[in-house]
Amino acid sequence: MSKLAIFLTKVVGTKIALINSVKKYEEELPMKKGSPYGVHRVIEPKGVLPQPALKIDNTMEIYDNEILIDVKTLNVDSASFTQIEEQAKGDVEEIKKIMMGIVAERGKHQNPVTGSGGMLIGTVEQIGPALEGKTDLKVGDKIATLVSLSLTPLRIDEILEVRKDIDQVDIKGKAILFESGIYAKLPDDIPENLALSVLDVAGAPAQTAKLVKPGDTVVVLGGTGKSGMLCLYEAKKRAGVTGKVICIGSRDETINRVKQANLADVYIKANAQDAVEIMEKVAEATNGEMADIVINTVNIPNTEMSSILATKDEGLVYFFSMATSFTKAALGAEGVGKDVTMIIGNGYTKGHAAIALNLMRESETLRKIFTELYA
Repeated sequence: MSKLAIFLTKVVGTKIALINSVKKYEEELPMKKGSPYGVHRVIEPKGVLPQPALKIDNTMEIYDNEILIDVKTLNVDSASFTQIEEQAKGDVEEIKKIMMGIVAERGKHQNPVTGSGGMLIGTVEQIGPALEGKTDLKVGDKIATLVSLSLTPLRIDEILEVRKDIDQVDIKGKAILFESGIYAKLPDDIPENLALSVLDVAGAPAQTAKLVKPGDTVVVLGGTGKSGMLCLYEAKKRAGVTGKVICIGSRDETINRVKQANLADVYIKANAQDAVEIMEKVAEATNGEMADIVINTVNIPNTEMSSILATKDEGLVYFFSMATSFTKAALGAEGVGKDVTMIIGNGYTKGHAAIALNLMRESETLRKIFTELYA
């Protein structure tokens, strides 16, 4: 071997040894400690939580209390996807461009118009050491995050497919779940995309289960949609034979589907944005008594007064829709002298994932509809 070859071999060997030493040193360095609520990821403005933040850090090097997820599918919030699709005029490539732009600008998928996000499914890739003993997850588990994409650090490397009919987008990318983030392990007996569709709106039927009592008259505005059908099923079960469940939809086709599934007692075709029409048709269906509970699951704006006017005095309105303006709701109720309790649609309630998924096991009819439409 020549002197030059010997020299080069020594140089390469030294370089490799140096790289290995640096790598070992980096591995031995303690991970950065993070806030349970992800405050450490906020870039601007400082002092707020990740959800209201304008921009968060979406670098995928985890803190000691975070979980790294290899993302498979995003289930975009219905109000958000509807707005993006309208902005893109239905063009798939433009939808991809808008979504990539949102994440590039904000570090998360939070629609700047609706403020909402959605959720995701993926595989656990790494778990921070501070979570040891605190989580039942392990690397390789398939999970659905039950916290909004509007606060989840997300990196999209590539958008593979956009399924406009069910608001789902397959991607190559990564995401971070904070220590406080809730999740559900994907069940073995329900297909992934079906589980994702159901878990996306899990809060709606779970809250319905808490709110509806035997004998209640319940109106579900947007009852022919994904969350609406789950609410109808749960409301009918809870209200019982002495109650009445009223489904309001806007299209004959979807109303007939719900009617064939026997999800409600009364079916009304009406425009959810026409408050007077809704009020009059609900009055007719209830002999003027109106509803004890109105559940709004509509994904378009300006349906607040329809919900309020359909509710009896001292009744309750549950706004699950992210298209709701709570300013319009509060001032609108005041303006017509309606004494009603209004509940913000918290997407989380204890046991919501189990309740929602169990509906797919409990009702073959509902499962068949959801499989055809959303899986």
